[in-house]
Amino acid sequence: MPVTAPIDSGVRIGHTHLKVANLERSLVFWRDVLGFEVTQLFGKQAAFLSAGGYHHHIGLNTWESEGGQPPAPGTTGLYHVAILYPTRGALAVALKRLIAAGIPLDGAADHGVSEALYLHDPDGNGVELYRDRPMSEWPRTSDGQLAMFTKALDLGSLLNEA
Repeated sequence: MPVTAPIDSGVRIGHTHLKVANLERSLVFWRDVLGFEVTQLFGKQAAFLSAGGYHHHIGLNTWESEGGQPPAPGTTGLYHVAILYPTRGALAVALKRLIAAGIPLDGAADHGVSEALYLHDPDGNGVELYRDRPMSEWPRTSDGQLAMFTKALDLGSLLNEA
């Protein structure tokens, strides 16, 4: 079936719901390290968390995964969930929280359009914490096409924004 028109420009990704092995361990990461607020708990099986009072941005549950293992390499599934921070300073604060909690980064990149920190939650789910640059600063080719790239992110410079 051919697509005749692009999706409505107002569409947004509303939330991500993750299967986790241990709810309390996941709450330590998502609530205590990253700072999301719990909006609702369903006993010891599920939790919903948000930023800024939204009903939930992150859902965590053990309904099909309590005590489970992360997917093996080479299998399909979620690559990462990306959390968009409103400013470079807010991303710097997130980096400070990760450092204070001893959470290692898998990588840190400047993509021209954004700056990103890459890591994994306790269940092996990929997490990207990032901030977008204003569209006016996005790299473009001479004919106006987007020209993203991947370069090392200067973490020292980022931390100076905290």
